[in-house]
Amino acid sequence: MRKSLLTLVLLFVFLIAYAQNLTPRQLFPGLFEAVQLTDIFPDNKIFVDATPKRSPELIMKDYETQKNKPEFDLKQFVNDNFFIPGTHNDAFKSDISMGIRKHIDTLWQVLYRRHDTVSKYSSLLPLPHDFIVPGGRFRETYYWDSYFTMLGLQESHKTKVIENMIDNFAYLIDKYGFIPNGTRTYYLTRSQPPFFSLMLDLLAKDNGPKVLVKYQPELLKEYAYWMEGAGKLKPGQAHRMVVRMPGGELLNRYWDDSDKPREESFKKDVDAAKTTLQKPGDFYRNIRAAAASGWDFSTRWFDTTGKLATIQTTNIIPVDLNCLLYHLELSIARSFQLQGKGSEYRVYLTKATQRKKAIQKYSWSAGTGWFMDYNWKLNHITPHQTLAGVFALEFKIANAKQAEIMAKALKIKFFKSGGLLTTFNRSGQQWDSPNAWAPLQYMAIDGLNKYNQNILARSIAETWIRTNIRVFGDTGKLMEKYNVLDTDAKAGGGEYPLQDGFGWTNGVLLNLLNHYQVDQL
Repeated sequence: MRKSLLTLVLLFVFLIAYAQNLTPRQLFPGLFEAVQLTDIFPDNKIFVDATPKRSPELIMKDYETQKNKPEFDLKQFVNDNFFIPGTHNDAFKSDISMGIRKHIDTLWQVLYRRHDTVSKYSSLLPLPHDFIVPGGRFRETYYWDSYFTMLGLQESHKTKVIENMIDNFAYLIDKYGFIPNGTRTYYLTRSQPPFFSLMLDLLAKDNGPKVLVKYQPELLKEYAYWMEGAGKLKPGQAHRMVVRMPGGELLNRYWDDSDKPREESFKKDVDAAKTTLQKPGDFYRNIRAAAASGWDFSTRWFDTTGKLATIQTTNIIPVDLNCLLYHLELSIARSFQLQGKGSEYRVYLTKATQRKKAIQKYSWSAGTGWFMDYNWKLNHITPHQTLAGVFALEFKIANAKQAEIMAKALKIKFFKSGGLLTTFNRSGQQWDSPNAWAPLQYMAIDGLNKYNQNILARSIAETWIRTNIRVFGDTGKLMEKYNVLDTDAKAGGGEYPLQDGFGWTNGVLLNLLNHYQVDQL
């Protein structure tokens, strides 16, 4: 009887755990660390994405019983108790002869995931609708990736898929108060670049402007998430994502609510923490905040030594993040305007106007002729010029003279034989030279077009298309990132091997192919 009662108690505890979205580290204490700090898997993300074959309480009970026995084999134990994931496109073999457009069309099917196939023991967060994943090791929906994937889905006339993905994000906002980095329990401590309002702009092209009214509750909730605690801050103070600047303005930073090693990169974080002078909690928070930015990792977040040990993401006001939040404020204002609610419209228009002025004040560098990040702790612009500055073009923050100066900088400094560099620093980090990424190419091209820099925009677009087509011709794949300096070499750096698939590359490429009406260059 007592044994049955204990079993029921354990079952009740784990049911509560599932309701609380506990992470693999929380569900498998001790076992998690034993697996992640060894070389059982080449990538820490494999274990946190593995699906238990039975209830975690039974797995943990057996682990505690067996772990100290001489014959215990940890790898065998894991294989016996977990379904080990592969990559999404393991079974897919591309056919170069079918051409790049057909390849992308086929990839929409390869990367398509049904929403109703989530195991109750998985780290996956359930979603109400089907969705597209990036590919490779990225087996779940990612926030900012999805916008650039949607660019291609729209070109493929897959409006319903876009709407389903937006409804998934609205569901996440309603359930958690924000859109997580990705749809895993271990991502529930942070968001990513807030592209939800831009996704609505895309859907509005097909379904009309009332889309903003339909999703107004979620726009307001996402805004509340980013601005939480702002009202109590004094100049020079910060709370979570929001910072009160010296002049009293409100701007934002990236943040993660956890100060522990990332579960999906546990060993790398633990090892990296041994190299820093920061307190471990501060270091882990800065690492996680950089992951929230999507730029994990880049010298953008480091001091002038360019070393990961100096990462200081939470001290930095990112220009791209604040441009995105400017767009969110304008979108909320527009949603009220469409309802004829003039006073609410003016409130959010004023917020947007104030943010635009603050971005101009703190991020424009006359010396470099570029929009830069700002270190709010040191009260000066950061030393790293990055392609994030083009967000000021995309959202028309720059004035006409600034845009002209930036166009020259893009042409002379950033534009290389394969596309636009992310930064000028060769650090070994993947968001640095010589690597280039589809989202940033798109934002630069679209931003230039908004200032009638059409010739330069076309030149960058055609170069990027050529890079994609050439690698596809050589490998049959579309990659997560590209080397734009040595175009015969693969992109590299970062914490994991080069991934193919790839959602945002496919989306941006198809958008550019159609916009510039080219197939081969």
